[in-house]
Amino acid sequence: MAQVYFEDVNEGDEIPQLKKNCSTQQLVLWAAGSGDFYQIHYDKDFAIGTGLQGLIVHGALKNAFLGQLLHDWIGEKGQLRKFGCSYRGMDVPNQDILCRGVVKKKYSEGGRHFVALDVWTEKPDGKKTSPGEALVTLPSRQ
Repeated sequence: MAQVYFEDVNEGDEIPQLKKNCSTQQLVLWAAGSGDFYQIHYDKDFAIGTGLQGLIVHGALKNAFLGQLLHDWIGEKGQLRKFGCSYRGMDVPNQDILCRGVVKKKYSEGGRHFVALDVWTEKPDGKKTSPGEALVTLPSRQ
C-alpha cells in the first residue's frame, strides 16, 4: 500500500477496511501462540456447555487484526503511538470480521503530525464487536 501522508488525511475520513475470516485452525494456532487456551475458542462441545452457540474468536486476536489494519494504513514512515480496544461482542469462526477505522482528529505538535482514530471490528450485520481508539503519527509531505 502507498504511504499515507498527514496532508492527505481529513477528519471524518474512513481508512481502508481490512476483512478477516478466522478458521478454527487459526483459533487453535492463536491459542498456542498466545497461551490463551480457554476452550470456548477451540472445543465446540465445551463452548456450547457454557451457554454459547458455538466457538468464538479470541478478543486478543481481533485486537491484533485492528493492529494490522492500522499498521497497513500508516505505512513504513508512520508510527502507532497508542492503541486499545474493548471486547463488546462475539465473533465466530468462518464469518467475515470487518476491521474499520475513521479519522476523528488531526493536529501537529512538537514537529510531529498526529492522527486520532476510532477503530472497530464489525460483524457482517454491521454490529460493532471490538470498539477502540488509536493515535498515530504520519509523515508530512513537506
